[in-house]
Amino acid sequence: MRGILRGPVTERVVMRTGLRWKLSAAIALVGALVAVALSLVVHNAARVSMLDNARDLADERIQIAQRNYELTGKPNFPSIAVDDRRLPPALREKVEEGRRATYVSDRPDRGPDIWAAVPVKGGHVLSLHTGFTDRSTDILKDLDQALVIGSIAVVLGGSALGVLIGGQLSRRLRKAATAANQMAKGETDVRVRDAIGGVVRDETDDLASAVDAMADALQQRLEAERRVTADIAHELRTPVTGLLTAAELLPPGRPTELVLDRAKAMRTLVEDVLEVARLDGASERAELQDILLGEFVTRRVAAKDPEIEVRVVHESEVTTDPRRLERVLFNLLANAARHGSPPIEVTVEGRVIRVRDHGPGFPEDLLADGPSRFRTGSADRAGHGHGLGLTIAAGQARVMGARLTFRNVRPAGAADGVPAEGAVAVLWLPEHAPTATGSYPLLP
Repeated sequence: MRGILRGPVTERVVMRTGLRWKLSAAIALVGALVAVALSLVVHNAARVSMLDNARDLADERIQIAQRNYELTGKPNFPSIAVDDRRLPPALREKVEEGRRATYVSDRPDRGPDIWAAVPVKGGHVLSLHTGFTDRSTDILKDLDQALVIGSIAVVLGGSALGVLIGGQLSRRLRKAATAANQMAKGETDVRVRDAIGGVVRDETDDLASAVDAMADALQQRLEAERRVTADIAHELRTPVTGLLTAAELLPPGRPTELVLDRAKAMRTLVEDVLEVARLDGASERAELQDILLGEFVTRRVAAKDPEIEVRVVHESEVTTDPRRLERVLFNLLANAARHGSPPIEVTVEGRVIRVRDHGPGFPEDLLADGPSRFRTGSADRAGHGHGLGLTIAAGQARVMGARLTFRNVRPAGAADGVPAEGAVAVLWLPEHAPTATGSYPLLP
């Protein structure tokens, strides 16, 4: 039986780097490779050229020494030897063929040796043995030093150029991402192409144009769907009102109560759908007034349900739309009463209103994505309503410039799988009143 060993699962480490650094690293790497290659080529070419010059010089000197030897019979020229035993075998073979030749031998401990040899009368071999001159060695060292300095300068210059080019491209992409996020948050007047600006046209502009075209198409489709929804809900108002009136004229009894209850529910649904359509149209404007938030919430909650406890931690004066604030507050209370468990607690602290119940908590998809129409949540918080209450509350809060958040209450230190001990909806009113309203807000 063959077993399979399984090691511990390691988490994948993700390293996030900017485009400018990637581009700079790529340019620096390419520059380093090109600089090294060119340095090697230049070094070898200079060395070969110097060796060729040394061999030519050795060949000229051996010719002069040959003429002197033939005239005098003596090797009277510097560095000249007759029948030198150290003569390289390859050079000796050429000389034995009756040819004058030069040869370069490399020695690891020092520079190359230059040899030149020629056959002379009497079957002797006249040879010249010199080394690579110190001046040539210094020239090669200076050349190598210059090549190293030049390579470093090329790498640094390429890196700086990569940072500049990558920074400009990264800046344009960040502007495009910021504009796209603003569009995703509902700012329909933002366009990516206008956000990135610039005179030069590149692939970033093509991407921006494509995103703008997609946003325009989506906005048109959403607007068309909103108009259809609003038109349908508007056309349903008259027959639903007639149905409700007719149901009220029926004789008393259980069937009449059932019909009247369903007719009222249908009228509420139609009104809610119309309200959602108006909020989606972004045409709603807040009518601002100065109110004492704690006193306002206390009076409204007492009128709605006297059994709900209201605790004012810190009173504050706010500039907001009382009608829309009341709508948000009542929707949160209705959601807590319908899907949660008593007691329901309302807390006012400065500009923050918290509504808490002691039920099973909000569903995870609502916490992750926010309220969605016609989605009533999990089985624990479902069974009643159409999922429009929190959607309307979030839309009305947006018109007021407020922010509505949702979270579940769990014991301290408890894991995510532990059941919640309640749900909390928090309304954060803005410090300054929204300016895009139909009224005249007070200046901060």
